[in-house]
Amino acid sequence: MKKLLFTVCLLLSGISLFAQDIKLVSPTKTGGKPLMEALDGRQSHRDFIKKDLPTKTLSDLLWAAYGFNREDKRTVPSSQNRQEIDVYVMFDHGIYFYHAKDNVLKLHAKGDFRDALNQPNISNNAALSLIYVINLDKASNREAGFIDTGFIAQNVYLYTASNGLGAVVRASFKRPDLHNAMKLSDKQEISLVQAVGYVK
Repeated sequence: MKKLLFTVCLLLSGISLFAQDIKLVSPTKTGGKPLMEALDGRQSHRDFIKKDLPTKTLSDLLWAAYGFNREDKRTVPSSQNRQEIDVYVMFDHGIYFYHAKDNVLKLHAKGDFRDALNQPNISNNAALSLIYVINLDKASNREAGFIDTGFIAQNVYLYTASNGLGAVVRASFKRPDLHNAMKLSDKQEISLVQAVGYVK
């Protein structure tokens, strides 16, 4: 009986242990702190409390990072609107691709790959790590991909500052290990990783 109730609770929360993909709830596009207060609170945090984000918060975070706020435009600019960045979400049980149009996290790789992120004091305690990948065949040039990554990372910083969370961008991950774990092609390049979670 307890097992049945546990499974029902997981299904109601929007995440099932047996689901390959995670269907996100609709993001809330209002609220949060005023912009100037969020800017004042924006900073990098490296000490996290191990605690999962509620599904609603996860949905809002991803929309703020790289969701669509118009029919074919996102919450961040990109060179010639090429939208060459893909956002992946790493949890302790797998890596998911954020499909913004369908508002779903698609399972990309099962397993715990956090060792490839280096600095376990950050990656093992954060609720998740966002992985930004440049599609070089879509980018106007490689540099544009890194610039556009910066826009996404700043959106995440502002969202977390506005909603009682912390974040830190990191370039010190084990690049070849993470690239191989994600089975990326030679036309894909990881630009940055950004940990997000509850601040200690």
